[in-house]
Amino acid sequence: MIFYFSGTGNSAWVARQLASSLHEPLYEVVSALTDGAASLSIDAGTSVGFVFPVYSWGPPLPVLRLLASLRLSAAPSYLYFICTCGDDTGKTARVFSRAARRRGWQCKAGFSIILPNTYVCLPGFDVDGQELVRTKLAKAESRLSEVIAAVRARQEGFDCREGSLPWVKTYLIRPLFHRYLTSPRRFHVTEACVGCDQCARHCPFQNIRVEGRPRWGDRCTLCLSCYHHCPRKAIRYSVFTEGKGQYTFPRRSSPSLSSNG
Repeated sequence: MIFYFSGTGNSAWVARQLASSLHEPLYEVVSALTDGAASLSIDAGTSVGFVFPVYSWGPPLPVLRLLASLRLSAAPSYLYFICTCGDDTGKTARVFSRAARRRGWQCKAGFSIILPNTYVCLPGFDVDGQELVRTKLAKAESRLSEVIAAVRARQEGFDCREGSLPWVKTYLIRPLFHRYLTSPRRFHVTEACVGCDQCARHCPFQNIRVEGRPRWGDRCTLCLSCYHHCPRKAIRYSVFTEGKGQYTFPRRSSPSLSSNG
């Protein structure tokens, strides 16, 4: 079985390809947390996979919450994860593995797949240009094939691109990010907003209500699905996203991408 979390579609694509190739059931992390699907019966030899984007050099908090609360009738014989990232993962593998050990489980493997950047909420961060998006998507296809083959063979070990200063990024920057930079209070809309409801429809946590204008609740994980799916580019996060691009995983062969540069 495979659990996945996705905001702009990168990890959803990986999870669906994986589930289709392995002929395994696929569950959304958010649904498992909110709809009581987190109690499942499995055989002793069942593999359990998690697919998620890297948020500030670690797993998204909803993924860690599900990992902590997931009730299975037996321990997974092969627990693994696949994380998607724009550049690097930091110590994501270590964070996930430690969370699994707290359950008495052992994470046997972890893999990273580079896909287009989606984070835009700080100075210096923006979506990738169109040429880089195409390059990353092309490379991701072959990388995903390798990862699926490794999972099918139940390969053990970690093949994640940690990048530079991974300890600093995960254990110093990440806690500050979660403490100060995940509040939905910084979201607002410009006069371009027409109340089309697309932001609410694409919010994984159903955290947005549109009453003329969107209103954000308190269940935000800063996945930025609302920002990237807004057809009018009307959603802003403080002053940091003005003039920046949007990205969602392409439904067909060409990416859904817009940018001002």
